Amino acid sequence: MSLDADNLIVRRKMRRRVSFWRAICIALGVVTLVALAYGSSGSGFNLGKRADHVARIRVEGMITGDTKTLDMLRKIEKAKQVKALLVHIDSPGGTTAGSEAIYERLRVIAKDRPVVAVMNTVAASGGYITAIAADHIVARGNTITGSVGVIFQWAQVEQLLSNIGVTMQERKSGAQKAEPNMFSDPTVETLAVTDAMIRDSFVWFTDLVKERRKLSASQMALISDGRVFTGRQALTAKLVDTLGGEDEAIDWLNKQHKISKDMKVVEWEPEPSATTSSLGLFGLGKVARWLGFSAAVDALEARTVKLDGLLVLWHPNLR
Repeated sequence: MSLDADNLIVRRKMRRRVSFWRAICIALGVVTLVALAYGSSGSGFNLGKRADHVARIRVEGMITGDTKTLDMLRKIEKAKQVKALLVHIDSPGGTTAGSEAIYERLRVIAKDRPVVAVMNTVAASGGYITAIAADHIVARGNTITGSVGVIFQWAQVEQLLSNIGVTMQERKSGAQKAEPNMFSDPTVETLAVTDAMIRDSFVWFTDLVKERRKLSASQMALISDGRVFTGRQALTAKLVDTLGGEDEAIDWLNKQHKISKDMKVVEWEPEPSATTSSLGLFGLGKVARWLGFSAAVDALEARTVKLDGLLVLWHPNLR
């Protein structure tokens, strides 16, 4: 009987130990998932962001002025530990309004700390609008940039519909409502209204370039036809300040603003998208990528880019 009692006591102790370590493992798992969730967003347990640092952001693909990017820029604006901002740009542009929104947020940040643009493969049209928000622009020798201009496109399918026996009917409140449209040839008045709208945005764009880059009338005439430049050509045209990459940007921060080259550069990213909030909440998106399921996560995070309205876009067929 004594032996049975001893065995029972031992088994109970073992069960308590197993339960204890099981609870520890569960707690560590929860902490890890929460840390991953915060670490994959623009805030949280990233200790590097709590110390003084140079922030790095990336403006890539179509520029639409999305809420996530604008919210990230507002957080950087309020983060006093951010002593400078590096803006890496790899974009052919996007919507005029979206580019305007990014430009304005960057100029707010630039009021009390230096902002440097680092152009990569492409920084054209809206990508260039983003760049001129910076105090200093660095481009690679073969970066594609420029494309100072505005475009408004629509398809014309009236003849195609006629060939297959389809006729569009419409009633509208005014002659210029929903004009131009793809179902009828635009009138002279419609083209005049459209041209005036494009001209207004174009003047806004060129005035920004002239003001930010301090260009003469002859220099503006060179770029105002919407042409693109290599980084080397852009340097000659005074669209950029120097050739190079992030090292040259940091050198400028050091020489002009006394920011130590040893100061840590910390990557800032927008918050996870709403459709994958369940993944972001528990850090599962980052875990899934680590396990090799990047394609599945990308599919869940995919968005259809809408490019309605006026565009400042170098390659308008990228939709």
